[in-house]
Amino acid sequence: MSSEPSAARPASTILLLRDGADGFDVFMMVRHYQIEFASGALVFPGGSVDAADGDIIARPELFASAAADCEPALEFRIAAIRETFEESGILLARPRGSDQLVAASRAAEIEASHRTALCEGKISFAEILADNQLVMALDLLVPYARWITPEKLPKRFDTWFFLAEAPPEQLGMHDGKESTDSIWLSPNEAIEGGESGRFTLPFPTTRNLIRLGKQPSVRQALEASRGQPIVTVMPILSRDGDKRTLRIPAEAGYDGEVFEFTGS
Repeated sequence: MSSEPSAARPASTILLLRDGADGFDVFMMVRHYQIEFASGALVFPGGSVDAADGDIIARPELFASAAADCEPALEFRIAAIRETFEESGILLARPRGSDQLVAASRAAEIEASHRTALCEGKISFAEILADNQLVMALDLLVPYARWITPEKLPKRFDTWFFLAEAPPEQLGMHDGKESTDSIWLSPNEAIEGGESGRFTLPFPTTRNLIRLGKQPSVRQALEASRGQPIVTVMPILSRDGDKRTLRIPAEAGYDGEVFEFTGS
């Protein structure tokens, strides 16, 4: 008798983009080799939705009220911004009452004072926002994709991918614990690194990089995705002898339907 699939844990990730001299770059990090999930892989900053993200919903002064009407559920957007701050130090927020993003110098001060404590659970993200009179810039997040781990795998996530233009002059830096390196690079450079063996790229990361690399600039990448329907992708894992494949919906807009699966 087959066992029931494990539950998929809600999660969020952000593809932070910035224009470069030739196209645009995306911020990525190398996961620590001792991390249980995607160890050693080159990934976008992100992580699981936690209870504290849900608690923030009861405090609308910490986010723009219009964001409550957006898809996906608000806690996914909140988690995306919190996890990005935890993992990269990049803060997508505005001073309360301002239309401008928090200045890079001020963001650096907040990162130096609170990031480690947040990662260690000594302070909440809500406290950081409230103490510094900040409002999350949830409107900057453009829903890009939704991937759910195949049912046959033991550790599963239901992950929303967002696009966002990185705040000017906030460069980002890995935390040295969950991630051991960080880099800004073009989508095509990341793909080429995966093909050459320089990087280890998870399957969803590769597919989203290929799709993103078809856009020539940050503005066009955001415009092409804004308001577009999101087709949920839950790959179907199949085995034929030693060969394993993943099938995804053609209407999701990726570069095919059936792919060889080489993961564990």
